[in-house]
Amino acid sequence: MIPSGEVCTSEGRATLQEDLDRPEELATKNIMKFNKDKCKVLHLEKHNPGVQHRLGSIWLGSSSTERDLGVLADNKLDMSEQRAAAAKKANRMLGCINKGITSRDENFSQ
Repeated sequence: MIPSGEVCTSEGRATLQEDLDRPEELATKNIMKFNKDKCKVLHLEKHNPGVQHRLGSIWLGSSSTERDLGVLADNKLDMSEQRAAAAKKANRMLGCINKGITSRDENFSQ
């Protein structure tokens, strides 16, 4: 679950905090554990006040970049880190393919 909301007003902050309280209430009600250490806040936009939020009694840390469903998102909504990670992964795969290919032609260079 990714709660989101506008935090420019006190009503918006209260609504977002209620959304953050809901998963812990459900976990307690269903006798489940909820790993709060994995939860982070990603403050978006330039003029975001960077308000701290809590999950139950734990204050959540903030992060400038987070991965969700395999996609890297940063606080500027810039996809450069995602592109760099995809290029690095593709280059690793190409390197493995290149090492696995042997050629009979000596002029065929790597």
